[in-house]
Amino acid sequence: MLDLRQVTKTYRVGAFGGERLHAVRGVDLAVAPGEVVSLIGESGSGKSTIGKMVLRLIAPSAGAITFEGRDVAAVRGHRATKEYYRRVQGVFQDPFSCFNPVFTADRVFGLIRAEYHRSASAAAWRARVEEALATVRLDPAQVMGKYPHQLSGGQLQRLLIARALLLDIRMLVADEIISMLDASTRIDVLNLLGDLKARGLGILFITHDLSLGNYISDTAVILRRGRVVEKGPTGEVFAAPAHPYTRRLLSSVPQLHTTWEQADAALRAGGERACPGCARGGQPGAHGPVELAPGHHVGCFTAQD
Repeated sequence: MLDLRQVTKTYRVGAFGGERLHAVRGVDLAVAPGEVVSLIGESGSGKSTIGKMVLRLIAPSAGAITFEGRDVAAVRGHRATKEYYRRVQGVFQDPFSCFNPVFTADRVFGLIRAEYHRSASAAAWRARVEEALATVRLDPAQVMGKYPHQLSGGQLQRLLIARALLLDIRMLVADEIISMLDASTRIDVLNLLGDLKARGLGILFITHDLSLGNYISDTAVILRRGRVVEKGPTGEVFAAPAHPYTRRLLSSVPQLHTTWEQADAALRAGGERACPGCARGGQPGAHGPVELAPGHHVGCFTAQD
């Protein structure tokens, strides 16, 4: 459904734009209907940049992004853009910044009706809104008619997802949507994403938290400095990480039964491993990803930039 091939994003920086910053470099990934793909990496790894390119908020410098077989870059004009956003929507980290503070939830939904569902009767629209709110486990009596400051972060995140559901979406870009929520609300939103996945939505789940990616995703994509260093079935990547960066990320996740000293000692005991691609005769830094197991790929780590 969503396919990225050799997607690159470069920014001009420095005095007079004389230098280049490579935010994303040659990224390949795909998201199928009913699949959750997690983009995992530290701040500055290019995760959100990829999400913004999928949402057409910024354009790629090179490569191609296709959705349902159509080149996203070829989507032009009001009608085509409107139809794209009927199918692809995003939910972001700070729900408070995503709402106009002087708009009630009713008015936010009303804007969707005016743009996408003008022919719907009042009764049909009310039923549609109630269905969307029920899907995200919100009581209409508790949120309708309320301003953003009258609702919690968890309620606002669910309202954003409900708003997206009113558009018959097929793909949801969820960019760090859990990070500003408390622990009890996090699991509710994650379970909601699981329900949406079961309904056939494709979800690009962007996070720096490996535990969240492990909880919800089918496929894990590990990013480092704009490159995919490892990707594959989440269980395989987490159980047998091949790239040193992936191993360091996993070792940094706090464990209830392990102290920092024990985790660090375990990582050092693992030692340095040889790059599989270079071991097969590839040129350091030049060979492509190597498949270690079905669907599990790792990039070169002999020469790292």
